[in-house]
Amino acid sequence: MNFLLSRIHVRQFNRRAILLACLHAGIFAVVYFLAFLIRNDFSFDGWISTYLTTLGLLLAVKVPVFYLSGHCHSSWARVAFRDLTSLLWASTLAMLIFTFATTILTGPLLPSFARPPRSVILLDWAGTIFAIGGVRALYRSFAEEIRPLLSRTPIRTAIIVGANHAGELIARNLVSTSRSRYYVLGFLDNDPRLRHARVAGLEILGTVDDAAAVLERCNAEEVIVQSGMLTGKRFRDLLDAVTATGAQVKVLPAIDDLLDSGNELRHVQLRPVEINDLLRREPVELEDSAIRTLLADRTVMVTGAGGSIGSEICRQLIRFAPRRLLLVERAENALFLIEQEFSRLDPRPPFEPLLADVTDARRMEQIFEAYRPEVVFHAAAHKHVPMMEWNPAEAIKNNVFGTRQVAMLADRFGVQQFVAISTDKAVNPTSVMGSSKLLAERFVQAVSHESPTKFMVVRFGNVLASNGSVVPTFQEQIRRGGPITVTHPNIERFFMTIPEASRLVLQSAAQGNGGEIFVLDMGESVRIVDLARDLIALSGLNEDDIEITFTGLRPGEKLFEELYFADERRLATRHPKVFCAMHRPAELAAVEAVLEELTEVLDEPPQVVRDRLRDLVPEYAASTAGEPSRQPSDELRKTRAK
Repeated sequence: MNFLLSRIHVRQFNRRAILLACLHAGIFAVVYFLAFLIRNDFSFDGWISTYLTTLGLLLAVKVPVFYLSGHCHSSWARVAFRDLTSLLWASTLAMLIFTFATTILTGPLLPSFARPPRSVILLDWAGTIFAIGGVRALYRSFAEEIRPLLSRTPIRTAIIVGANHAGELIARNLVSTSRSRYYVLGFLDNDPRLRHARVAGLEILGTVDDAAAVLERCNAEEVIVQSGMLTGKRFRDLLDAVTATGAQVKVLPAIDDLLDSGNELRHVQLRPVEINDLLRREPVELEDSAIRTLLADRTVMVTGAGGSIGSEICRQLIRFAPRRLLLVERAENALFLIEQEFSRLDPRPPFEPLLADVTDARRMEQIFEAYRPEVVFHAAAHKHVPMMEWNPAEAIKNNVFGTRQVAMLADRFGVQQFVAISTDKAVNPTSVMGSSKLLAERFVQAVSHESPTKFMVVRFGNVLASNGSVVPTFQEQIRRGGPITVTHPNIERFFMTIPEASRLVLQSAAQGNGGEIFVLDMGESVRIVDLARDLIALSGLNEDDIEITFTGLRPGEKLFEELYFADERRLATRHPKVFCAMHRPAELAAVEAVLEELTEVLDEPPQVVRDRLRDLVPEYAASTAGEPSRQPSDELRKTRAK
């Protein structure tokens, strides 16, 4: 009752609601009059006095019922099925109250002749539903169909890809928003059950493969695609077909992402096609229950929490309700940004921003002792290949000894699960960075056989749009007018989006028993020069507008990346995008001996460090800048052939 009264109190100051209540009263009076007229075969004899006597009672019943039911506060331009249901309930309730009131009051207050016939009450009930529903439908029809034709704002005709619930929501939003610049013609959908059907009042015009023919037939100017709906290959085919007709492709952020971010749909802007759209693969389906079992109500630490992968792992982690999230990062600005992002969330997740260097033994020991993490994701690392060639000792300190430091503390303080992030550059390494990550892999594997903690490694390739990666570099070069610098015309890389990689890291952690090296399915490798051409096209330029120059391979850089050593067997796991690389396990004593020898040269000149690293890591084959270091392995050839 208090809730209902509070809603009435708020509504009584709503001018629009009062005006709509008056409009409803007028409609009720007209419908009640027509009910009598129809009941008496359009004759005016004998019922006018009954109508006038009971009209006040009718309005005294129906107006409050419709007002309290919210009909004077709903948007007529956005009328939906729920409004129809509410209209039925309000009309029925008003009819019952009015019938009861006329029955009780006949005699004491109303003369017997003033009691309206039951047929009039039923006609009034039906007429109210048709009148109120019809007026609202006409209002919405005008807003959606007529307004665009009369608008001074240029209106673009559009077709939406996907007639699922999300596509229907997009269509309703575009046609019902007063500021919308789009007139939606229909949908493209591959579901054969929807062939020649209508969704949200719009036709299914054809399949995605029919895009070019449909655009020519309907003369549409834009095709709207929900982000994540099409894989990269399908998206590229659609983009080529649409562009050939002179139309444009626009992308709407995924509905789930909009809801997670708290944005309102009417404020969301369509964006141009991005490179992520052209490289997108099938969406990752996670075993949420297994991940929640691992993370829920536990203290979870992420090192390198301000980096591209580390920060996204943190974003994914908060979905699974950890008791506390420890953000360990040595870069103050990066830690500040992730702290500010999480502080704005509502509700605010339980997290601690911890400024710390993983190579600082005393500081890391303090953190482990104070917070006692139960799960650790170790993402802190130096990753830029040429930079680590110039500073090899720093690569070893951070990537090797930093990993050793965190892993030993995890063992000492009883961490249940330890996940180290590795890279495809650790396979047959040709660089200091790759060699340092290989040593880190081996140490984690070796210590897993000596500890009750479940240690595991997750290995994957490049991630799109990470800090300092090739995509933002190319975009900046295009912004400056070129040239785009590519190291070699045949250089190829595996790519994965940051969210996809982070989700699969969590999936790997949930299914690990300790000692595994999990390798993520990276799909097909991509030629970097093709990536550059795509970015030029997506910038609205022709290939001739931006020069592409080849500068030669940089120190430590490979022509092709690999995900497995030749002696590793690739085994499937219960997740189709996560594999396990089986190999001969490393001995902890042997790995410790290698690290001890590296300690002796960390203060030496870079060339001395590189030479010692090459002596201690047999797989390390240093490349000569500008020349390919090796041909792709059989495993890589098979992957590329697929």
